[in-house]
Amino acid sequence: MQVEALMRLRAAMQQSEVDILLVDHGELLAWLTGFTVSETLYRACLVPLNGEPWMVLRQLDEAPCRAQSPTLEVESYRDDQDAWHAVAQSLIRRGYQQVRIGADFYSYGMTVHSWQQLSRYLPQATWHDLTGLSDRLRSVKFPAEIAALRQAAAIADATLMKIGAEVQSGWRVRDVAALAAGQFLRLGADTGETGPIVIASGDNGFLHASGHEQRLENGDVLHVELIPKVKHYSARLMRPFIVGQIAAQRAELAEQLIAIQDQQFAAMKPGMVAHEVDTIVRDQVLRSGLRADYPNITGYALGLYTRTPRPSDFSCSFHAKAQWLLEENMVFHMYISAQGLAFSETVRITHAGAERLTNLSRQLLSLPGHK
Repeated sequence: MQVEALMRLRAAMQQSEVDILLVDHGELLAWLTGFTVSETLYRACLVPLNGEPWMVLRQLDEAPCRAQSPTLEVESYRDDQDAWHAVAQSLIRRGYQQVRIGADFYSYGMTVHSWQQLSRYLPQATWHDLTGLSDRLRSVKFPAEIAALRQAAAIADATLMKIGAEVQSGWRVRDVAALAAGQFLRLGADTGETGPIVIASGDNGFLHASGHEQRLENGDVLHVELIPKVKHYSARLMRPFIVGQIAAQRAELAEQLIAIQDQQFAAMKPGMVAHEVDTIVRDQVLRSGLRADYPNITGYALGLYTRTPRPSDFSCSFHAKAQWLLEENMVFHMYISAQGLAFSETVRITHAGAERLTNLSRQLLSLPGHK
């Protein structure tokens, strides 16, 4: 159990006037307890306002939970038992049948079916909707979280340099991804999941594209986004590589995009309103004619990612209507793109502006082409 995290969570519980919090959000579970697991069968950590938290999960996951969170009390159920009934009975046995239960209804664990089952088994409880709490609690990072993000960022930097040193015209995109995946694992990343590595075109459609069988040819733009994770914490980095000679027009475009984003980084200080930060990139890109439209965001929250359906956290994202305020030690993935080129960084909010955790040189890169 993470003591600082538990204190922050209980302060939020007290403010919301709930007696107990049901935690089934995979990322909040990891942040709070040090343990997380996929939801093959329903699992939850129960956190009373007073008293020790405990976990209810399938018996198969009991041993790794105890190993990764040795101070956490654990109850388990067999695979042929009703998981929601097991959670409810655990609450009832401890006297929590007539209480105010807080739950994050935005959690991927709290599906309509899960809520219906738990409500059926706990008819005397009162449910309190704490939608978004699981993300809000984690938005300002603790020092240990920032340290993990720095380590992940260093892996991204080193891997991108490795790509620049070895890849050349004729390589399949798949081979580039394989090189990056192997580098991740050698350098200490949790997995070899690389992020999108594609041949780019257009303003933003390539950012989530695929196409591993294509071979690099002179004039191609190889878009590389790297998303290594360390202890579940993901840093992110985008750079474009030109295969062969860099045309003057592309070099000028890259300089413009980098200069605009540097202005945005300088403005990212505690107390700034998110839409004002977003405007710095959005308005300049559109006014300069670099893009005809800018429908996507310019950045989003980074931190802990586990086995949930979302690969990115938009709980704090930068767009034209974003009203939330930046705080010190928030961490973001900030990105800018136009005409096949994209640049991004992992940044931490400080009183002096955004500190880059990814430290690779900010420039358009090249790969050897065929003569």
